[in-house]
Amino acid sequence: MDGVRLDRSGATAVITIDRPDKLNALTLAMYDQLGQAFAEVRDDPRIGVAILTGAGERAFCVGADLGESIPALAEGRFDISEWDAAHQKHTTLDKTVIGAVNGLCLGGGFEVLLSTDIRVAADHATFALPETGIGVVPAGGTLSRLVRQIPYAFAMDLMLRGGRIDAATAARYGIVNRVVPAAELTDTAHRLADELLARSGTALATVKRAVRELSALPLEEAFHREAVLGQAAFTSDDARVGLAAFAARTPPVFPSRAS
Repeated sequence: MDGVRLDRSGATAVITIDRPDKLNALTLAMYDQLGQAFAEVRDDPRIGVAILTGAGERAFCVGADLGESIPALAEGRFDISEWDAAHQKHTTLDKTVIGAVNGLCLGGGFEVLLSTDIRVAADHATFALPETGIGVVPAGGTLSRLVRQIPYAFAMDLMLRGGRIDAATAARYGIVNRVVPAAELTDTAHRLADELLARSGTALATVKRAVRELSALPLEEAFHREAVLGQAAFTSDDARVGLAAFAARTPPVFPSRAS
């Protein structure tokens, strides 16, 4: 049955967009399921990090289903803001989300990827925002996010012209962090997750929260808020344990990872 799955592997959640016969195109129900999966990652204390990927080897996600989701938007049956949870707009998810791209990453799939924090792509992956070619725009967070994440000229070329780029170009643009052979994609994503789980959950959450909050503030106000968030991290239980472990030259066992 088509849908979005959430599986746990220790403290790592794996969210899989699971509709491979349709290149993981998102139905209306799947958008709801994706938002619910992100909420579960946020709310489950046993989960420390998440990996977002697509089922099969052909696609990460080709975006909204052209036979259902896009017509529903075009006919005004609902507003695109109803997909905010799936696009992680207005998010309070402070756990790291790793995007693992295997194959096509187009339209709304590209938009969902832009909501993740660290991204790895298989070497055959391709990326595009083709929306303007059918008279619509990438409004699932991309109009706001892309020019903040990569250089302006690259972002505008992708959004205006809608051309496809390969994985190597996506890495050069700064859309993904690294490119690996397809056979290594899953293991690479899990290694990244393990590296993050060895670090302070409190510190990682503070970094993500700070980046989200401070980017919207004037610089002087951002500095003040940064100091507040930084002080909270420096006086946390994780900092106490981490500093003591550093002094003793032993690996830290962070309280935030106790669950």
